[in-house]
Amino acid sequence: MRVAVITAGAAGMICGSCLNDNTLVRALRELGHDAELIPTYTPITTDGPNATSSRVFMGGIRIYLEEKYPWFCRLPNWMTFWLDANPLLRLAGKFAGSSDYSSLGNLTLSLLSGENGPHSQDMATLCDYLVREARPDILHLSNALISGILPMVAKRLPTPIIVEIQGDDIFLDGLNPKQKVLAIEAIRNNTKNVARFHTPCVDYADYMAEYLGIDRGRFHVVPLGIDLSDYQNTCKKPIGGAPVLGYFARMCPEKGLDLLIDAWLLVRNKPDHKQLKLLVGGYLGQTNQPFWKAQLKKVIDQGHAGGLVHRPCATNVEKSRFFSQCDLFSVPARMREPKGIYLLEAWAHGLPVIVPQHGSFPELITQTGGGILFEKANVNQLADAIESLLRCPDHAQALGQKAKRIVGERFTSETMARSTLASYSEVLA
Repeated sequence: MRVAVITAGAAGMICGSCLNDNTLVRALRELGHDAELIPTYTPITTDGPNATSSRVFMGGIRIYLEEKYPWFCRLPNWMTFWLDANPLLRLAGKFAGSSDYSSLGNLTLSLLSGENGPHSQDMATLCDYLVREARPDILHLSNALISGILPMVAKRLPTPIIVEIQGDDIFLDGLNPKQKVLAIEAIRNNTKNVARFHTPCVDYADYMAEYLGIDRGRFHVVPLGIDLSDYQNTCKKPIGGAPVLGYFARMCPEKGLDLLIDAWLLVRNKPDHKQLKLLVGGYLGQTNQPFWKAQLKKVIDQGHAGGLVHRPCATNVEKSRFFSQCDLFSVPARMREPKGIYLLEAWAHGLPVIVPQHGSFPELITQTGGGILFEKANVNQLADAIESLLRCPDHAQALGQKAKRIVGERFTSETMARSTLASYSEVLA
């Protein structure tokens, strides 16, 4: 089967959606299918082998200039092609990553307007590539925010289209109310004829069907999977050392890092747990630097600077070492987490987890039995859950080992790819 997956580069940020798209395409190839991962806006950043094609379509610099200066659209390609060079797009992405979503409202709407907007020629170039070179049996978009191209594609490519929904609401909620309404309306119009929407869990399918005003029957759940080959022969934490609580996700308020630090401080202030360390990793963007500095100040002011360790991890090998040094794991996200890839990664290392009772978390805990749920944003409950696992290390280890076994059976990149292929086959039938 020939599959074309269109992904959106996240301006240099390590993005869970990009990681998932990359893992899916690699797994489809390993099963013998001709799968291509086509980046748009900027190259994607991954923590393992990169499966994307070298060419970036609808380059972010070009898109920005077309939006800001209408005359730029009229320039011939020979004058502007160099703007789509990967090194230049990566450099620009480092600066674009500091933008907040509210500043991107107009650009979002113009992209969603498709062939009626200022970026129609860029979309036509991508459409030409799909029709003449990629020629997929299935076209798979990694999010609905890039759906502006779909009406154009539908006119030229008689191919079923899948649209993945895996966090679009987070971006849409960052727009101003009027722009959000217009963007959702545009997404509904652009996706009228798609064959199916994929989501990572039932909760998110239910939520996004209502959020977008789309029939729930058009949504199909394809559980996430991770490539376990990167987690073999990992070094294990020495027995008898100080206990370590881990956090690995984007370092921001939405993921609840400040809540975890507050809970950790509550636990560490108790006589029995003064040695508890907090190991923090994940992407830290420019926008969240002040947030992180405020957390460090809070820890220093309370006299616990020695217990907090920040360890950036850019590769899967480094990430695996990170998890291998932890005893417990928690990402107390405030946002409605649609994926939770980091839970699968923690479980792959046998760690019990503590997460809030919303989003994808309850489903994942029910399926794996790998941890404890607590009330969203309740720091005291989170601290109590951490302490309960510290007091019962045998129980904590049993939770982690059970989840590790189930992840190996049900949440691998291969099982995700096979579930995706089954969905493809249904829409092609």
